[in-house]
Amino acid sequence: MRKGMDIHMKWEENVRKVVPYVPGEQPENKTVIKLNTNENPYPPSPKVKDAMAGMELDRMRLYPAFPEQTELAEALALKYQIDKEQIFIGDGSDDVLSLAFMTFFQSGKPILFPDITYSFYDVWADLYRVPYETRALDEHFCIRVEDYMQPNGGVVFPNPNAPTGVLLGRGEVERIIEANRDVVVIVDEAYIDFGGTSCLPLTQKYDNLLVVQTFSKSRSMAGMRIGYAMGSRKLIKYINDVKYSVNSYTMNYAALQLGVEAVKDEAYFQESCGKIMRTRERAKKEFTRLGFTFPESYGNFMFVSHDRVPAREIFERLRENDIYVRYWNKERIDNYLRVTIGTDEQMEALYRALEKICG
Repeated sequence: MRKGMDIHMKWEENVRKVVPYVPGEQPENKTVIKLNTNENPYPPSPKVKDAMAGMELDRMRLYPAFPEQTELAEALALKYQIDKEQIFIGDGSDDVLSLAFMTFFQSGKPILFPDITYSFYDVWADLYRVPYETRALDEHFCIRVEDYMQPNGGVVFPNPNAPTGVLLGRGEVERIIEANRDVVVIVDEAYIDFGGTSCLPLTQKYDNLLVVQTFSKSRSMAGMRIGYAMGSRKLIKYINDVKYSVNSYTMNYAALQLGVEAVKDEAYFQESCGKIMRTRERAKKEFTRLGFTFPESYGNFMFVSHDRVPAREIFERLRENDIYVRYWNKERIDNYLRVTIGTDEQMEALYRALEKICG
């Protein structure tokens, strides 16, 4: 028995062990008001629904387009007025970012990202054995541009940042890129469509800039898993080479077809984003009335802290009322909650609950 246990421990020594990313809870109870994972509260474009109804079942037996996902790439290229060879498409922006870490951060020098940011970055760095260092946001949760003007193996940050919602202006982003011409700079724009200004035009000036976006937030298609990156042809070729060395068919037929229809419906896209931004502006007034403070948000969420009631208590009491928000027991942000902007009706229910908890 002792010998068998030793053999068991021997193989376990060769397992790559990482602390995985923990996503927001997905409750089975459909009556829950779910404001914890930054999903869009509105459905995708009606054109997506029509395309689903007209899908050819026989196409399901065939592999999807290989290797460029041409039709979706062409639709995105038309929207952004760039060449399709400047677009990389992946299975959600997490897939895109993961492959970007694997592709571009190989120098052995530490990459840099903020101390308060998307909590998948350190997971990928550990998984791919990429050394990293974090740089502290200032007291207003803003990136200090000067902190990224030193030798490094690459830079990555969300803009707007998550979970804070704070936006770094394009001019400030360009200062970071200009100071890091010898490495790849990744700007993660998952939330850019909710009032921010994209750094995409800078890809025409800087061949080391990769801009990553997603269909999960502003296009209401988190369940379809569509993400994409835009940059110089050389950057896109390198990440494609890595992708096709791992799995050539990461995008499924349905996602590719429905993604095209979502891109085409610009009017619905603008309408959906506009509704969320208007609700967010109302939320700022309501949270202020209820005694919360928060940084200015450019995402489809707010990062709030109450002046008297601890965040954990609010989180737990809201959960008892079937309202889910996001809480992290982490240094510097353990008294903050990230609240996704829902429909007006969902937000009104949230305000009523908060009046009882914080009143």
